[in-house]
Amino acid sequence: MALGFFSRLKEGLTRSTQKLSEGITTVFRKRRLDDAALEELEEVLIAADLGTVVAQRVIGDFRRSRFGKEVTDDEVKQTLAEEIAAILAPVAQPLRLDPAKRPHVVLVVGVNGVGKTTTIGKLAQDFREQGKRPVLVAGDTFRAAAVEQLQIWGERVGAPVFAGGRNADSAGLAFDALTQATADGADVLLIDTAGRLHNKAALMDELRKIIRVLRKQDATAPHSVLLVLDATTGQNAIQQVRVFKEMVDVTGLVVTKLDGSARGGIVVALAETFGLPVHAVGVGEKAGDLRPFDAGDFARGLVGA
Repeated sequence: MALGFFSRLKEGLTRSTQKLSEGITTVFRKRRLDDAALEELEEVLIAADLGTVVAQRVIGDFRRSRFGKEVTDDEVKQTLAEEIAAILAPVAQPLRLDPAKRPHVVLVVGVNGVGKTTTIGKLAQDFREQGKRPVLVAGDTFRAAAVEQLQIWGERVGAPVFAGGRNADSAGLAFDALTQATADGADVLLIDTAGRLHNKAALMDELRKIIRVLRKQDATAPHSVLLVLDATTGQNAIQQVRVFKEMVDVTGLVVTKLDGSARGGIVVALAETFGLPVHAVGVGEKAGDLRPFDAGDFARGLVGA
């Protein structure tokens, strides 16, 4: 990960780091690691959205390795960063295109307002920079703003955008886009979708219809299903993963808006709970602010180690 992005990641995680770091410093100003200290530390970890399972795992490791010893807040932070990095390492996997699939079809899902459209634009830019040919599909036909936003990204990165009229059939749109992208030899097809979770049954029907229609043309599509999550929702992100896993076979996560959140710990809770690949994290609005997820950098940035 480039140093510039690590600096932005650290800056973006400031609110999360402050919450966690101040909590640790309050508990440990050179004190013995006893039951009371571990209990306080567990509360700090849970309050930082790391989740009870992660907190208990970390506390268990501290109990085995350091119990009864005097520790400083810096030692605790360093050890905590190592523990968090170990949890995150298996899920830190960039989104890789299958060269045998042309185009590699990526279905992007998530509730409204999490940054799906922006994520698609940023991914398209990344693929462009890698010399790939992306095609975008404005499948959220209920929101005119989403269509316009994707068209702006398409112009910016030089990628064709398939868009229909308001309330157009998104499955038909995806089918036509896949037909054209295949004929044109595109490398990747990025499909935006609606995210009206308050009407779960309708959304489920729509997503399943898109997949069903794509498979008429390519039985293996979509090749990736990315769920975009907004870090500011904290523990609610866990529920969103559960709901979307019910609807579609989610293959990976993108976590956005870490810069606006004190809840960066949610990424750790997600890794522990689901073990799904975290392809990228976002710490801002610019294209360069969405980057492949690096476990060590994130853990150090989160803990302030």
